[in-house]
Amino acid sequence: MSPAHQETGATPIPTHRLRRMLGRDPHEQGRVATPLELPFDLVFVVAIGQAASQFAHLLAEGHVGAAIGGFVFSMYAVIWAWINYAWFASAFDTDDWVHRLVTMVQMVGVTLIGLGLPAVFHSLDSDHGIDNGVVVAGYVVMRVAMLFHWLRAARQAPQCAATCRTYVWTIGIAQIGWIATALLPLTTAQAAAAAVLLLAIELGGPYLAETRHGGTPWHAHHIAERYSLLAIIALGEGIVGTVASLSAIVEVQGWTVDAVLIAVAGMGLTFGMWWVYFLVLAGEVLHARRDRSFQWGYGSMIVFAAIAATGAGLHVAGLAIEHKAHIGTVAVVLSLAVPVGIYLLALYWLYSVLYRDWRWFHSLLLALTGAVLATAPLLAAAGVSMAACLLVVMLAPAVSVVAYEAWGYRRAGEALQLALRH
Repeated sequence: MSPAHQETGATPIPTHRLRRMLGRDPHEQGRVATPLELPFDLVFVVAIGQAASQFAHLLAEGHVGAAIGGFVFSMYAVIWAWINYAWFASAFDTDDWVHRLVTMVQMVGVTLIGLGLPAVFHSLDSDHGIDNGVVVAGYVVMRVAMLFHWLRAARQAPQCAATCRTYVWTIGIAQIGWIATALLPLTTAQAAAAAVLLLAIELGGPYLAETRHGGTPWHAHHIAERYSLLAIIALGEGIVGTVASLSAIVEVQGWTVDAVLIAVAGMGLTFGMWWVYFLVLAGEVLHARRDRSFQWGYGSMIVFAAIAATGAGLHVAGLAIEHKAHIGTVAVVLSLAVPVGIYLLALYWLYSVLYRDWRWFHSLLLALTGAVLATAPLLAAAGVSMAACLLVVMLAPAVSVVAYEAWGYRRAGEALQLALRH
């Protein structure tokens, strides 16, 4: 429900009149994602899906370097912008008409990013520099809108003024740099070096603001829910991509055993990744240990990128069945196994960041998971069908799920209690 409302009898009537951006209560009961945040997420997931699609096509062509370079650049632009807005809204969302309109401008910006991604991938593939003009334009639109948000908060929430001004300065300086990368005739190597520098500036802003100036009143359970919702709809984008690929296959070849097995592998893998994601309770720990939010919040970028890359791997498998891929079976299997491995490894790392807990049990599970994932390309090299190898990859999340549900939840419960007390 909107924080601005008037009451008629016992029924609250939402309104969106202008409100002072004073900061939300970080202990607010029942705080959940707003109706504005949900379509905001969907626009971002469309951009993530666009990046995954371009990534998949270059992988299927065997152009691994250009594929990875374009994917890393794209995921940074999309996910970083989403994270910054999510934390700001958790702390200062007024849901008045100004906040809504500025958020709409940001949605336009991410739409531009999505439209510009094919040019980025194609330019990297042709090795003639990087054509990032449209992407940078969309990114700058989003970040300038964030500048407006932070300036408004700095003026209307004096207790957070220093924090907000730190965001304003770092965002503003970084945008000048991003515009320069789009306008100057940089080589790919020069653009990559500039991106690393600008990323350091963008990362430095939140770190300084949240650790040196008192931070912002973000809501732990709300931000944990926001992250989980983005993970869910990003996983759903992988399913959509799989279904689209299989639909094209079935139209041409009809239902084959390989098509069925890939459908099973795609759905089973997505379900297993979802299950593993929700084995760790983040909101409770973040509420008690706010100092652990930085590593968890920005480390989750790896998780979101791995989800998108997994969807791309499933797409590559579909292209291979259609005989549109120019890579071998081992490479197809690796295009799925590698991002799944990164995803699971990142989740284990985030668990250790939140709970400050690591035992031999976790090392054993990671070793078993690695063994399952390594088996798939080995089987492919031995001549086993691609579809069967993808089913092996599907089993990787099951290692963590089965271990947790059988006895790991007790250890996780103990670690949670320790994290809440110390």
